[in-house]
Amino acid sequence: MRQVVRAVIVLALAGGAAPVHAQNPGLPVYNMGVTRGIALYGDVGFPNDEAGGGTVYGLTGRVGVGAFGATATLSSFDQDGSGGSDVSVGGTLNYKLVGGPLVPLSVTLQGGVSYLKLSEGFLPDESVNAYHFPVGVGFALVIPNPALSIHPWLAPRVDIAYQKAGDASVTDTHFGLSGGLELNLLNGFGVHAAYDRVFVSDLEDPSTFGIGAHFAFRVPGL
Repeated sequence: MRQVVRAVIVLALAGGAAPVHAQNPGLPVYNMGVTRGIALYGDVGFPNDEAGGGTVYGLTGRVGVGAFGATATLSSFDQDGSGGSDVSVGGTLNYKLVGGPLVPLSVTLQGGVSYLKLSEGFLPDESVNAYHFPVGVGFALVIPNPALSIHPWLAPRVDIAYQKAGDASVTDTHFGLSGGLELNLLNGFGVHAAYDRVFVSDLEDPSTFGIGAHFAFRVPGL
């Protein structure tokens, strides 16, 4: 009977019952380059039904030293009809291949991971652990003007999702694409928006739209 239960869970996982696409579930994968210094980002995500629906709130810390950068994200995913929220943690490591203070174009390699444990499994006593591994490259421009800088970006990736319940598990690998826009004031404050989509064989692809605000702390020497 236990094996039957796990087989049913695998079928539910393969059918996309657990939303894991995007960096932290429900938030876009942000790959707009390496932050100079330290920055704090607040985000609200609106995933479509294929990505779980509901609303996601996230807080991300970013740090950049030379060509290297890292991020750490804590988010809360309130799915439609779930009756509660699931907490997810994630992070990325970034390396700038091209770009500098006087070069408007940047190209950044990125690898990331996130983890989500659903508060309620598909069957009694069966919780679901969901992992996400986005690996890709980001292309970004910096368009300066006297009042603010305009920062559009586009980031294709390989999107790997791994979900496990008991001894049953399933892995999906797809093409993902995210893109967005940042507006940054000279005092370090800014706003941003992004759209993320994972291309699967279903009738409707998992996608999410995110908006937020951020503040960059300039640290001498970084």
